Amino acid sequence: MRGLFLDAVDDLAAVFRRVARPDDPPVDVREQAEAPAERLPALLAGYDFVLDDHSHLPTAAMARCAGLKHVVFLGTGARSYMNPEELAALGITVHIIRGYGDTAVAEHAMALMFSAARGIARMDRDMRAGAWTRMEGPQLTGKTLGLIGFGGIGAELARLARGIGMRVLAWNRSPRQAEGVAFVDLPVLLAESDVVSLHLLLNDETRGFLQAEHLAAMKPGAMLVNTARGALVEEAALLDALRSGRLRHAALDVFETEPLPAGHPLTALPNVTLSAHSGFRTPEASERLLRMALDIARGLG
Repeated sequence: MRGLFLDAVDDLAAVFRRVARPDDPPVDVREQAEAPAERLPALLAGYDFVLDDHSHLPTAAMARCAGLKHVVFLGTGARSYMNPEELAALGITVHIIRGYGDTAVAEHAMALMFSAARGIARMDRDMRAGAWTRMEGPQLTGKTLGLIGFGGIGAELARLARGIGMRVLAWNRSPRQAEGVAFVDLPVLLAESDVVSLHLLLNDETRGFLQAEHLAAMKPGAMLVNTARGALVEEAALLDALRSGRLRHAALDVFETEPLPAGHPLTALPNVTLSAHSGFRTPEASERLLRMALDIARGLG
């Protein structure tokens, strides 16, 4: 078995070399960003598997990749970049990696919560522009956090939030239990939460999950945090809720289109905090991610 790391950028090549072992399957490392679809057949020729960090793998192009049998996607959001069922029909199995960055993403969500509450990003922007803008915002201690989705990341964020004295509510598509977390119906969570944080996988059932009626049902002045996938939220409805002030603030690490296009309406709103899909980017999480990817590759033969 021989593999190609298709898009080892953002220091991932160095991390890969740090965690690779002599007895791992051979993997060539391409230290370039996403390749155009038309180049994929040539790039993947002769390889049995590919490690994919952020590259789109269209079905039409992958149909021309003779010999390729496996895609190891570096994360859980493979559906944002490919259609696993269509690839399976071609004989290509898509593997995802869970759990590698639960703590990293939860910490990032917590950082976004604090920034949203206290207006840190806006004060930073204004001071750099020469203005002295002082912001007042709510303390999170004693407030209610609502988690939509309760997998590993949601559980970690619940632990952190409880540590600062927040009440934690959660809604999950399948029954769950966790100490100190009250599982409630979605309308209750939306009505009672001061902060709503999204932690759902993106699929056909969850795309556009939060729509205008859900945002309207949120507690007036609530904040929304999204470190999951941008397409979980109906973007036009989110913009309307932010412009009207019903939603106090949105703190977003993920977007429907990435990279976020220059001049996007979200960039013009003062009550939005933005980060560049980096919640999982810690040295610890990256090392664990790539080691887990190599362990999957070891089991392919």
